[in-house]
Formats: sequence, C-alpha cells, structure tokens
Amino acid sequence: MINGIININKEKGYTSHDVVAKMRGILKIRKIGHTGTLDPDAEGVLPICIGKATKVVDLIVEKDKTYEAVLKLGIVTDTQDITGKFLRTSVVDIDLPRIEEAVKGFIGGYNQIPPMYSAIRINGKRLYELARNNIEVNREPRFVDIQDIQILEFNKEESEVRVLVDCGKGTYIRTLLYDIGEVLGCGGTMKSLIRTRVGNFNISDSLTLDRVEELVRDETIDNYITKIDDMFSNYPKVIVDKRFGKLIYNGNPFSEKHLISADEIDRVHGMKVRVYDFEGDFIGIYSYNLINRNFTVEKMFYS
Repeated sequence: MINGIININKEKGYTSHDVVAKMRGILKIRKIGHTGTLDPDAEGVLPICIGKATKVVDLIVEKDKTYEAVLKLGIVTDTQDITGKFLRTSVVDIDLPRIEEAVKGFIGGYNQIPPMYSAIRINGKRLYELARNNIEVNREPRFVDIQDIQILEFNKEESEVRVLVDCGKGTYIRTLLYDIGEVLGCGGTMKSLIRTRVGNFNISDSLTLDRVEELVRDETIDNYITKIDDMFSNYPKVIVDKRFGKLIYNGNPFSEKHLISADEIDRVHGMKVRVYDFEGDFIGIYSYNLINRNFTVEKMFYS
C-alpha cells in the first residue's frame, strides 16, 4: 500500500479531479486526493496525496506557490483568461517602465476580489454556477500575499508580458493579471499559466501521468514518492520507548521520560515534533505542552 505524495505535472486539458481519477486507475488505490485546483487550461505542479498522506492535503494547500503566466494586454474577458467571452478590447501603447511600476504596486499583497468563474461558494452556490447563468453577485475582497512578481519578458508587438509570481494561498493569478491590466488602463487577460512550485515540490521534479504509468509497470514508482514524514523534516524527531508504545498508538499524551532518543528540542509551548515508535515507524505530529511538560497529539498517521 502506497502512503505518500507524488509530484504530478498536470497537463492542459485535465482538471485536477481528472488527475485524481487517472491516478486511482493507474495505482489501483481509491484513497487519493489533490492539493489545490488547477484550471483545465493551466498546467504544472499538482502534488497528489495517496493513502494516509491524504491527511496532509490541507497542509500542502497552505504552502506558498510560484506561477509563470502570460498577461495579454488590451483584452478583457468574462473569465479573466483567454478562453472567455471578450468583453472589450483596447489599443495598447505602454512601455516596459510603466508595466514595471504597475506590477510593483501589487508586491506585498493586496485585497483581491475573487472572480465570478471560481469554485467559491456564496449562499450554497458555486460562483461559476451563477456566472454560467449570467448572474453576478458581490464578492468580499480577500487579502492575498504577493511576495514577488518578476517580469521575465515583454513582447511589445504582441502586447504580452510573461511574469513569475511568488504568492500565498488563495491567490487567483488570472485576477491578479486582470487587476494589473486595470491599473494600466488598457485591461488584460491571462493567456497561459504554469504552476512551477508548491512548497518544496518543483516542476523540474514532477511526473506526467504517462511517466507514472511507466514507473508503475517497472515497479519503480516507490523511488518517486515523498514520504509523509519528509513533509515535516524541519520538526525535531523523537523516538518513544517500546514499553510505552501503546501511548502513541492510541494517540495519548506522553512525556520526555518515555523517550529513548530525541533531537534537540526547544522548550516552547506548542512546538511540533515528529514522533516515531521504537521500530522507526512514523506515528504522527505532536506538540509540546509547556504547562504539563508533555507531548500531545496534533495529527496521527498511525493505523
């Protein structure tokens, strides 16, 4: 049974749910989840969690991400990408310094209004469901963390700007590009999108679905699976004595006297540690309780 994360390179034409369905067929495993929706026309990094690793889906979703995108200036669509219905077009007469100035205004983060074509629910309805019925509703702006935007290329003849965006969770890149276009006064829409990084998962290490099939046939897929505990490699490791194994198998608190070895631990309330049994099996993530001087479970991976 596989328990871990596979770094998939989602190709155009597939939804994130399509990738999960394909992986279930390839691996013959039902318990699989993806770590953040990518639109069908987008491509790039999509970590897939398998078996017990589905418990870390929410943790991976929280990770910072990097995207490479192309902004097409002079066009505005209803979906904020090039596949949508054209709402207006404009003549573009803008130089690179002006684009650089506009982009800088978004670095550090801003309050972003989610697009109508998104999976956000309002009053029980998905926004894209409303949009398809030509219904537009007010959306509350949400602060999104834009750590950096680099302009990689400006094609003046095609009115296209290729950018690299480092951002936090919940950022809609097509909305960011639309907003940049509005600041420039000519409008803009997203022509293409590639997610190149999610946390420590990079596109250079990702696998296509065809490659996964090959590795499964060759019985070498295990070499490409990130173990669950590797996701928490920055947490100190502690090993519990065999005599007290029942404590951790049942998710009970334990103290330092129950350990046979431990990395150096800062005595800080709530500090996280990786807990292993005496045989080296990863049990889960515990936090240090400064008041009681013991460790209490945060997330269990033992079953």
